[in-house]
Amino acid sequence: MKDFQQVIHPLEPVADKNSKILILGTMPSPKSREEAFYYAHPRNRFWSVLSHLFGVKLETKEDKTKFLLSHNIALWDVLHSCEIISAADSSIRNPVANDISSIVNNSDIKMIFTTGKTAFSLYNRLCSKDTGIDAIPLSSTSPANARMTLDNLIEEYSVILKYL
Repeated sequence: MKDFQQVIHPLEPVADKNSKILILGTMPSPKSREEAFYYAHPRNRFWSVLSHLFGVKLETKEDKTKFLLSHNIALWDVLHSCEIISAADSSIRNPVANDISSIVNNSDIKMIFTTGKTAFSLYNRLCSKDTGIDAIPLSSTSPANARMTLDNLIEEYSVILKYL
C-alpha cells in the first residue's frame, strides 16, 4: 500500500488584477510539482480543453501563462497543504486551504470554477465563506476520469466563455 505524503503547494497562482474567472484544482499532481506548472501530466486534458475552446496552441509554461493572463483567467488550487497518496484526491486528509480571497480581492473575479468534485467540495467547505462567491463544479480533466471524453469536457468547460 502506498503511503501518505505531506504536500505543501509549491506553485504560485497565475492571476492578475484583470482576472475575471478563477479555475481551481485541488493540489498539483506529482508530475505538476516536478514540472513546476499546473496540469503537467501528459494525459491530463486541461490544456487540450482550453486549446480547443480558444483555438490556440498551448505548449510551454510561458505560452500557457501568457494565454491565461491575456484571457483574464486565473488559475490556482484550493489547497495550500494536505496529506495525499500520489495524485488521488480521494485520499486527501488534513486539508489546509490557500487564501483564495487574496486573488478575489485583488482582481475582477466574477465566477469561480473547480476542476472535479473534490476541489468543489473542499472549496465549499474551506473557502467560499471568505470569498463570497459560489463555485461552479466542472468535471476533472485527469486521466483517471476516463468516462469523460475530450469532446464532453470541451462542451462542459465552454460555460467559462460567458464569464470572460
